[in-house]
Formats: sequence, structure tokens, C-alpha cells
Amino acid sequence: MSELKELIEKYIELEDNFDEDNEEQAEKLHDLGHEIDHAVYNEEFIIVYNADTEDEEVVALIISDEEDEAEEFFIPVYTSQEEAEKAIETFVEESGENNFAFDKAVGCDIVEAYSDDEEFLGLAVDAPQCDFVIFAESVHDCSE
Repeated sequence: MSELKELIEKYIELEDNFDEDNEEQAEKLHDLGHEIDHAVYNEEFIIVYNADTEDEEVVALIISDEEDEAEEFFIPVYTSQEEAEKAIETFVEESGENNFAFDKAVGCDIVEAYSDDEEFLGLAVDAPQCDFVIFAESVHDCSE
């Protein structure tokens, strides 16, 4: 299991048992979230794309309501090939298409590639199995 995935699991567990009156727990949750933001910046992820399209379009998770004109989206990223393969199975079931492929990219490069798109919200780690989202503006490296 990747270090990032372990951090996310700790974060989810802490968040599930969160007591908003417990300042120590709130600080721990904040610090863990910050550590995750750093890990995402440098993590090499697997991204899934539709190989049927001319420009090999990356799969996006659209979250906007039907009434909204804008289609806000997250880019799903995967911490392992197994997670990517599970996601592709889900995408095939939902879309009926079966020509998905994957490639590797670093978190900061993915965020940078979509930073000019106003509808881009961030990354969804191991979606749909986990659905842990990280907003693009949070992904950073304090050493820069």
C-alpha cells in the first residue's frame, strides 16, 4: 500500500470519529490533511483515459447539477494499477465503452495541466472505490 493511501485511510478514520469540541483532534486532522496535500504534489499516479477519442481524453468525474451550465469536475487518479483496473471495470459497466487505458503522471503535473480550466476542482483519489477528493488549490509543496 502506498504511503499516500495509508495517510488517506488515517484521515478518513479520524474524520469518521471527529469530535468538533476536541481541539487536539482538529489539529491532528488539519496536520494530516496538510501532509496529504504534500504527498499528492509529488505522488506518481495512474490516470485513466478513453483511448477511443482522437486526443485520448482523460476520464473526468463531473459533479455539476443538470441545471448548471458549467460542468465542474475532478480528475480521478489511482495509487496502484489494481485500483485503476477496478475503476476501469466500473467505467465500462456505466458507459458501455470498453476502450480505456491508463498512463502515469505526477500529481503536480496533473493539477498544472488543468489549472486554467475554471471547472476543474481537483483530484479524486481511487474513485469510485474511495472517493477521497483533494482540491487543486490545496496541492502544494512547502519546500518551493
